[in-house]
Amino acid sequence: MTDIDEHGRPEPPVDGDEAATLLGFLDYQRATLAWKGAGLDASALATKIAASEMTIGGMLKHMARVEDSWCSRVLHDRTAAGPWGTVDEAADRDWDWTSAASDSPEELRSLWQESVARSRTLVDEALARGDLGQPARRRWPDGRSPSLRWILCHLIEEYARHNGHADLIREAIDGETGE
Repeated sequence: MTDIDEHGRPEPPVDGDEAATLLGFLDYQRATLAWKGAGLDASALATKIAASEMTIGGMLKHMARVEDSWCSRVLHDRTAAGPWGTVDEAADRDWDWTSAASDSPEELRSLWQESVARSRTLVDEALARGDLGQPARRRWPDGRSPSLRWILCHLIEEYARHNGHADLIREAIDGETGE
């Protein structure tokens, strides 16, 4: 039984094995982003603060892309699902961030939730094939290949970094704070 905190976030297991612990922390970070974006309309999701161009809507779209990129492209060497294949990355490296303002809150949340669901399935598929030390099927330009463990840690790091940004933006929008 997973404990759920007052914001709907699943508590990571305190006595799980390595995979359960990493996946528990990843789901906690995912749920934190969901909480920070909950109940916000299109205007709020497009809110920028200070000199930053970051928005919570942009974070949702960016994290959808991150999920698909690492779990589809890198881990399994498959074409990433979602709109990413139609984007000219050379023309706009920040397309996921900048295009989010044109998407409805429902589109942004759905895109992110579908990417998370695909990632969960792809990670489960990889774990059924081997352990956390297995290398990703796609290699980096230098020939190295990150392990599944590295990919999960990177996803946790990516969420944790952007959740800090989301916390500041959410506080500027409506005063809601929290870890």
